[in-house]
Amino acid sequence: MLKAYQPTWMRINNEFVQNYTLVIGDDTGRIVAVGPTETVMAQYPGIVTEKWPNMALVPGTVNTHSHSFQHLLRGLGVDQPFLVWREQALYRVTPHLHTQALYLGAKLAFSEMVLQGITTVVDFFYLHDHGIDNDLAIIQAAQEVGIRLVLARTFYDWEGAPESYRETPEEAVARTETLAARYRNNPMVSIHPAPHSVHGASDAMIEAAVTLARDLNTPYHMHIAEERFEIEEQRAKNGLSPVEHLAQLEALDSSLIAVHLTWATAQDAALLGQASANLAYCPSSNMFLADGVTPLRMLRTAGVEVALGSDGGCSNNRASVYEEMRMAALVQKVDSLDATVLTHQDVWKMGTEQGARMLRLDAGTLEENRLADFVGIDLTHLSLLPWSQETLLANIVYSMSPAAVQNVVVAGRVIVKGGELQTQDTAALFQNIQQLREQWM
Repeated sequence: MLKAYQPTWMRINNEFVQNYTLVIGDDTGRIVAVGPTETVMAQYPGIVTEKWPNMALVPGTVNTHSHSFQHLLRGLGVDQPFLVWREQALYRVTPHLHTQALYLGAKLAFSEMVLQGITTVVDFFYLHDHGIDNDLAIIQAAQEVGIRLVLARTFYDWEGAPESYRETPEEAVARTETLAARYRNNPMVSIHPAPHSVHGASDAMIEAAVTLARDLNTPYHMHIAEERFEIEEQRAKNGLSPVEHLAQLEALDSSLIAVHLTWATAQDAALLGQASANLAYCPSSNMFLADGVTPLRMLRTAGVEVALGSDGGCSNNRASVYEEMRMAALVQKVDSLDATVLTHQDVWKMGTEQGARMLRLDAGTLEENRLADFVGIDLTHLSLLPWSQETLLANIVYSMSPAAVQNVVVAGRVIVKGGELQTQDTAALFQNIQQLREQWM
């Protein structure tokens, strides 16, 4: 069955246009046609049509790095240095997070995300507890909410971490292979290996994850150069930076999605650029934890492609790629003292098409045969006024309130309508989450 959407404005080919219609196939979850309304309606006479008056239809945003379970820890460990935050917000509480709790936390995270226009999320997940039941709970939550999920299944074996995080390389590979096989033909779920970091994963674990990613033909995700202690620790071991160490392990290539790179050096940037590596940039989290400012201009100049991530619910406390667009632009401007260093057009692409491209998904733009993942923005919302065709994108990036996101469609399915989540009982979710916190207390 085909269905047409007719907004007042639509974002096509890097500009906003009027009198355009988008047609989707409910059975494929893809865009069948997009073009001037007169042309499209002549091609599909009698098609079921939904009009979106006073709305702009734009691609859904892509969140390339998050930790869904951390939404349960929101408000814990605030205003603390990274290592104190890690102990207070993660290591102290995570032993109490059973499968049902993780499922509820993921539902909370994914529900908040779709309400703010995120249609695809990467969940960098490491609370495996010696199996795949917890991983399956995260996937179930994503499917029930309706968000497109990339489960970056983490490979973690550092002995200082909680026992439930840890696996052997052989266990991590076998369990990730099982999940990959189970969801191989599911267009809403992708499984990617994710060696945690040079701090959290041994060389054997890193090599196992990278080898598996190449076998599965997927990207692989890894925290790299996030904290100063990580740099100092690695240099003390072998005189190399984390990036240089990964190059020595032959773990740098175009499948790498590095996360953070806050402390990347010029040599690191050159190595990553030569490898055509990617970066999931999380500016709000970097600021919240006082990690530093990622040298984005240096990395982009070297050839590293950049997308945006929200990171976890207790290391950012919000979950909006629109917010990350704004933060990325602002922090890079003030750090470089150059207002032109990162424009609203740049960060828009980072939050949409560049994120989709590095995840190897046909999303992020409104074109024929692309995934039907898109958002309707209320053009009458006060946070966008006044706007024109020329200023609308800048206002979405720099001034828009989350309340302006009214409709969200993922794979052709309406997930949010009129600002209300259609797939979940949010009142029941509220009660379940609060009861869980009361049990901990």
